[in-house]
Amino acid sequence: MKATAKAHTNIALIKYWGKRDESLILPMNNSLSLTLDGFYTTTTVDFQDSLTADQFYLNDRLVEGAEHHRVSAFLDRIRKAAGRPDAFAYVHSTNHVPTAAGFASSASGFAALAAAASRAIGLPDNAQALSILTRQGSGSACRSVYGGFVEWEKGAEADGSDSYAIQIAPADHWDLRVAAVVLSSDEKKVLSREGMKRTVETSTFYSAWVESIPDDLEAIKAGIAEKDFEKVGEIAEANCLRMHATTLAANPPFSYWQSTTLAIMETVRKLRSEGVPAFFTIDAGPNVKVLYTPEHEETIRNTLQDVPGVHDIKVSRPGQGVSYV
Repeated sequence: MKATAKAHTNIALIKYWGKRDESLILPMNNSLSLTLDGFYTTTTVDFQDSLTADQFYLNDRLVEGAEHHRVSAFLDRIRKAAGRPDAFAYVHSTNHVPTAAGFASSASGFAALAAAASRAIGLPDNAQALSILTRQGSGSACRSVYGGFVEWEKGAEADGSDSYAIQIAPADHWDLRVAAVVLSSDEKKVLSREGMKRTVETSTFYSAWVESIPDDLEAIKAGIAEKDFEKVGEIAEANCLRMHATTLAANPPFSYWQSTTLAIMETVRKLRSEGVPAFFTIDAGPNVKVLYTPEHEETIRNTLQDVPGVHDIKVSRPGQGVSYV
């Protein structure tokens, strides 16, 4: 029983930040993302009768400890769904995303793992069910099941049965570009799960953040439908800044930004003042993603590359959802 799946990461234009249920990974708010073709994970899952425990290799390195436990615990959910509690697996993942640096490596990682494991163990191919399952490994991963623009419904049910992603526009709807500006590939000091929990429990700004989401979602979905770049960019940038403001009001406060993060933000604002439409967004890490339209690609790449502290720039287009190799 063996299968291989490929999944791309996504960048949230309306952020997911905070859970109402830690175990089932149920979010406090809806979120909206764009799947990217430039970052992806390919995972092979091979259930073998001879195994007495799961074996997990990431980029050809045997993984043990907490990360192995997280993967194995997620596979337990798949084994339970399939009625195969003793079906242990050899898992091999190749990750083309910097890990734990704010590039949503867990999104592509768990989407690929869920898809490969589900197919290998014989679960029916069903995108909605796969999104619900994937969400329980990593919240943002449920959006990577689909390509293009994707909304994750927070749901209301306690069991999470109505919390899953839906595609609102396919990858070929709009030829946007996203420049991922790599400042650091180091693991962040405050991991997303820890940061979310601290923010929800202690940030004095958090309730205002949650209350702002419905208006942002309504406006950005209209902008996507109309292909209104200025509208989409302005909403995404403002939503990003409000999310990061919640971390500064947490106790103790924390921030994912570095000095170069701020320099990139100022560079993008300067480009706009000079008539080049570009907007930034930042997930839980120091690296910045810059949104723009194709005709400005050369100017934007050259300008961003000249900022001190920038290691690399990876350009993505809208990407596809889960696929099988």
